[in-house]
Amino acid sequence: MTIPDLENEAFGASALADAARRAEARIRPYVRETYVEASPFLSEATGAEVFLKLEHLQHTGSFKVRGALNKVLLLSEDERRRGVVAASTGNHGAAVAFAARQAGTSALVFVPEAADAGKVAAVRRLGAEVRVHGADPVEAEVFARRYAAAEGMAYVSPYNDADVVAGQGTLGLELLRQLPDVEAVFVALGGGGLISGVAGVLKAVRPGVHVVGCSPEHSAVMIESVRAGEILELESRPTLSDGTAGGLEPGAITFGLVRALVDGYVTVSEAAIAESLRLLIREHRQLVEGAAAVAVAGLLQRASQIAGRRVAVVLCGANIRLETLRRVL
Repeated sequence: MTIPDLENEAFGASALADAARRAEARIRPYVRETYVEASPFLSEATGAEVFLKLEHLQHTGSFKVRGALNKVLLLSEDERRRGVVAASTGNHGAAVAFAARQAGTSALVFVPEAADAGKVAAVRRLGAEVRVHGADPVEAEVFARRYAAAEGMAYVSPYNDADVVAGQGTLGLELLRQLPDVEAVFVALGGGGLISGVAGVLKAVRPGVHVVGCSPEHSAVMIESVRAGEILELESRPTLSDGTAGGLEPGAITFGLVRALVDGYVTVSEAAIAESLRLLIREHRQLVEGAAAVAVAGLLQRASQIAGRRVAVVLCGANIRLETLRRVL
């Protein structure tokens, strides 16, 4: 799939929504339609009518499985025989492993030396072969791309791929069915795959929906890049929201999509992320990862601007490390 004229918001949204509808028909047998739950606590705290999209209850504990499935299921029989390649320190690797299993192909996932042992083990349990390469995620990703090209295998990007973005857009289609009159949506923002797909669908159907991208202050590369008008190489500091941390690939398609489709941005502190993690456990009995809590923290930070509106917050993942959870609690 191609997404032409990304700077034209209406055209980009229409193309994305059409691609997401095709993706939903393709991946529906393999994914869950995750619940939407009202939040009396957050509604009282903000003066809005707040709902949580419980995407952390998706297979593999993350929205990532939607995009990975769409990409892998679109491969030709010859491509599936050769297998797929990815690079990941966690959620994306698990999603690609899951997708490969459903499609009857093999997955090879490269991880950096510092990858969390528990997350690596989870990727292996889902059937992928795991190989260690490089000291950091960027090295692993560069090598994985080169390896896939050299071996004639399909590379599955975590965000820089139109088919992956369309797969993530299926979450937006679900949300519109569940909350057809939603007025604002808060979504965690890292590489931009999730928010691009969701915003494209929402804008095509309800152009007035206000989409807000939320990032940790310690790693807000996309937000700073959008403000600068170009993709920046910025250092990311350690953050509880490891799922949104890191830089952007040069020429990433999500940069143009985010610029065209996202209405507002908010950065949140590590203290606010931690408090939102505790809030979701205390008030909703929902165990989520830092990236999901970023969206809740963003909502609370913008409370004065959303009062009286019907608002959704996407809880994008559940894969928090036990050590991190202990520290936060």
